[in-house]
Amino acid sequence: MKHILTILLFTYLATALGQTKILFDASKAETAGNADWVIDADKFNLDYNPYPEPGGNEANAQKIPTPSQSGITSSTGQNYWKGGISAWGIDAVQSGFQVETLPYNGKITYGNSSNPQDLSNYKVFVVCEPNILFTNSEKTAIIRFVKNGGGLFMVSDHDNSDRNGDGHDSPEIWNDLMRNNSVESNPFGITFDYEFFTETTRNIPNQPNDPLLHGTYGNVTSVEFYGGTSMTLNRSDNLSVNAVIYREGFSNSGTKGVMCAYATFGQGKVVALGDSSPADDGTGDSGDRLYDGWIEDANGNHERLIMNATLWLAEENASFVDNQNSKPRPRVIVRQNTLTVKSDNDMSFYLMITNISGQNVCSKQIEANQIINLYLRKKGIYFYRIFNEKGLFMKSGKFLFNKLV
Repeated sequence: MKHILTILLFTYLATALGQTKILFDASKAETAGNADWVIDADKFNLDYNPYPEPGGNEANAQKIPTPSQSGITSSTGQNYWKGGISAWGIDAVQSGFQVETLPYNGKITYGNSSNPQDLSNYKVFVVCEPNILFTNSEKTAIIRFVKNGGGLFMVSDHDNSDRNGDGHDSPEIWNDLMRNNSVESNPFGITFDYEFFTETTRNIPNQPNDPLLHGTYGNVTSVEFYGGTSMTLNRSDNLSVNAVIYREGFSNSGTKGVMCAYATFGQGKVVALGDSSPADDGTGDSGDRLYDGWIEDANGNHERLIMNATLWLAEENASFVDNQNSKPRPRVIVRQNTLTVKSDNDMSFYLMITNISGQNVCSKQIEANQIINLYLRKKGIYFYRIFNEKGLFMKSGKFLFNKLV
């Protein structure tokens, strides 16, 4: 009976959770000029005149980063892959995600079953400083992706940051996406300003439960921009929009001077950051001048901010959280890398734990009035489901192990 039930539960969870993937865009000239905003590139043969084509020496990121992400462990460093934002991709894998790149000739679509990299196959779409305007169909695809439950990470750069010489820079490109699409005008309540400034700020609002400022990667206390822009928020367009980082001298409860913000739209979410420097890990194309903004700048605050935001984007809007007051009451407590499960009543139950890809990590029967401690050896996001002896669902939860013994 237990063996049959375990198979049943695993099938259910694999279907429910699926395989959570993050797509990093490289189709909008993210490697033009002195930029290298990709997680990995094996070839350096692109030219921009102003659109990407073979024949130059700029990074040409492929769909699947190499070496294989299956070889990434908790101790893997950012040099495992060759890209200016490789640390972002590696942290994502260490948190349980699968990552891919949309190459320079890839297509941004939503609901197109003939495109293997259609946005419907991903939970989060990261676009770090686009330098080519989105087409009308691409804008529709991106907004629909978010509206139907996707997560969009928008990274901009300063005004006049056109790297491929086509007359358009990232603040303009993001504003065009939000203003001129066929779904809804300014759906996120965010407008990128046309500014150019360098600043270290500690002007952070007191929001103790904010998922970006105080998420699983830690607390964010400062941010450094090296040639970035700010944002203006419009809550009449989107009531949910919230700022978490402000320029010095601006009210940290206002709508101007915003350096990082987020919002929900439909069933999905967006995060907006006004500079690409915080995502730069200092590695990548040897022909570019890169800096370590990921860890060295702001003492690791940039990694914490961006990864907290990435995890938030990947969560469902109606994410399941353990309810300790539910009946019956098997209680689940997470401390560092230990998951403690307590049964307070006379009923035994079944516990199943899966990682974010839906792979079974643990299946265990918990007897009545039993306390067990489970130790996990790999950092990442995990999900648990508890079923009674008859296989009926009782409760569920989600947790992240970010510390290993």
